[in-house]
Amino acid sequence: MKKKILFCLIILVLIIILVIVGMLLTVNKNFNQLKNAQILNIDLSEIEDGTYSGSYSKTPVSAEVCVTVKNHAITEIIIVKHDNGKGGAAETITDRIIQSQSLEVDTVTGATFSSLVIIKAVENALTNKAA
Repeated sequence: MKKKILFCLIILVLIIILVIVGMLLTVNKNFNQLKNAQILNIDLSEIEDGTYSGSYSKTPVSAEVCVTVKNHAITEIIIVKHDNGKGGAAETITDRIIQSQSLEVDTVTGATFSSLVIIKAVENALTNKAA
């Protein structure tokens, strides 16, 4: 009886380890894809006034944004939703985008993954792409 319980516990621990390793590999793969993803240089002179919605997701981070453009300038970025793990600090990236009027901004230190997801969500909003 004790051997069966021990065997079951060992199997359970191995399954948990395999799940954790699988999740870590997926997150690492997604981070590498995102790190190497091209950020489009948006020509704001071609963007009409209005509010645009966009989203982007790469496990374990996702973001949904609303971007307001007025007189061919980004005037506001509202983060509607941001599932971020530990990357909550990345939400300040919107200030950098508005200040520079470009998506080519430095990511927030310690929140690179979330920063890139938010940037891609803004890009998708301005290019009318679905996430």
